[in-house]
Amino acid sequence: MKTKIFKIRLSEEFIYNDQKTLDHFLQENNILKYETAFVKDDENYWSVILYYEELKVQFNEPKSEKYSAEQEQLNIDEIKILDSLKLWRSEKAKEKSLPVYLIATNKELLSIAKYKPIKKEELLDIKGFGKYKIENYGEEIIEILETV
Repeated sequence: MKTKIFKIRLSEEFIYNDQKTLDHFLQENNILKYETAFVKDDENYWSVILYYEELKVQFNEPKSEKYSAEQEQLNIDEIKILDSLKLWRSEKAKEKSLPVYLIATNKELLSIAKYKPIKKEELLDIKGFGKYKIENYGEEIIEILETV
């Protein structure tokens, strides 16, 4: 297990690039565990510690392509699903005192709304979802998909 620390600065000057760097890392690695802390000093920021495994690519086997929705047009049902997932994510982030993007990024939620997995194991097909997210949030996400 490897460890990586990110500093997500909240000022407009840095937050976009810091978040983009973190999002890229989250998509490229299997997150096993994370810790966060809000640091309040001259520069307010989130400190994010990630415990992870690198996603390994076998040279002889083609890497299985994970589903990742682009900025596609959503139909009415998919918009309802996306809105419900965003509401759930906000509540979960507040409950855990985490930034929303650590629960799931906008692109991950968009991909769920388009892909519509039926079982939590199918979340593995969505780019950005690894064992940790599925174990912690998979059942709740599938419940949302079943009720919307």
